[in-house]
Amino acid sequence: MVDGTLVGSHEPRFEIRFCTAEGGVRIAYASVGHGPLLIMPPGWISHLELMWQDPAVRAFLLSLASRRTVVLYDKPGCGLSDPWPCRQTVDTAVRVLQTVVEHLQQERFDLLGISTGAAAALAYAAGHPERVGRLIVYGGYADGRQVASAQVRAAVIDIVRAHWGLGSDVLADIFMADAGAEMKMDFARLQRGSATAELACELLEQCYEACVEDQLDRVVAPTLVLHRRGDRAIPFRLGRDLAARIPGAQLLTLSGRSHFAWAGDSAPVVRAILEHLGQTAGPPRAQPTDGVLTPRQLQVAALVAAGLSNRQIARRLGIEERSAEGHVERIRHRLDVHSRAQIAAWWARHNG
Repeated sequence: MVDGTLVGSHEPRFEIRFCTAEGGVRIAYASVGHGPLLIMPPGWISHLELMWQDPAVRAFLLSLASRRTVVLYDKPGCGLSDPWPCRQTVDTAVRVLQTVVEHLQQERFDLLGISTGAAAALAYAAGHPERVGRLIVYGGYADGRQVASAQVRAAVIDIVRAHWGLGSDVLADIFMADAGAEMKMDFARLQRGSATAELACELLEQCYEACVEDQLDRVVAPTLVLHRRGDRAIPFRLGRDLAARIPGAQLLTLSGRSHFAWAGDSAPVVRAILEHLGQTAGPPRAQPTDGVLTPRQLQVAALVAAGLSNRQIARRLGIEERSAEGHVERIRHRLDVHSRAQIAAWWARHNG
């Protein structure tokens, strides 16, 4: 596994490797961080390289990697993974997750299921209770048919099939409701770079058809359900329903409209995840007390390093310019530096 840290003398390393599923299908996976294993099944679409290049995704992963070894992987046909020989279902997702687990040779680990990755995480936890220590579900659901009406589901698939460029823009606006225009454009490009229009339609259909309702009562791992109240992609009521159906599950309601955990204000999401996992986690790796940034500050530091002004950062993140300025000032204080160039140098030095 990768031995990386958020800050300090060691740069975090994001290493991509491959394992082989049934039929010789190669699955690309990546690991980053240090500590007990946390596996993140992919959402509806993925591309490891493009996701790591996104400052918001990278900051989110690095925040988790300060306490955990985070492993994520590309769906078959997406990003760097080989195509699957037939139509994918929830069962396919569970089999791919099992492939990654067996390759890593870990007897016990924690699971973080985000968006449609929640279905795979829930189904795996129900079928392999001896393997899953703790489970977190963010923005998930038990029955994809409840996400939207049949007419809306068909309309979304039709627009993706007819014009993947326009379709990716529409999906970015739904998934990243709290994000700025540039962040939405970046996510739209990530979607188009991750899958063809044909595969995107197939995977959207899989999302809408996924159903794990009959397996929820067999989930025994301590479970935290996180959901933003204004989530535009997966209605909050579906997250509340999940928490009610999973024995002993805790529901934590978050503010915001963005669907993905790294969009909008990601700090409460990271904090809740680490607190839930901290009940079984060992002591954190020793780190210097200065220079530790919050998830939002990591986002801002990455954009400063990319040469963006405070106004451009505000537009990118969908916040006020004075808020961006405040973040930059707090970063300077936390890092004990005096200029944007020094922030950029810190980012390059500690984040590759």
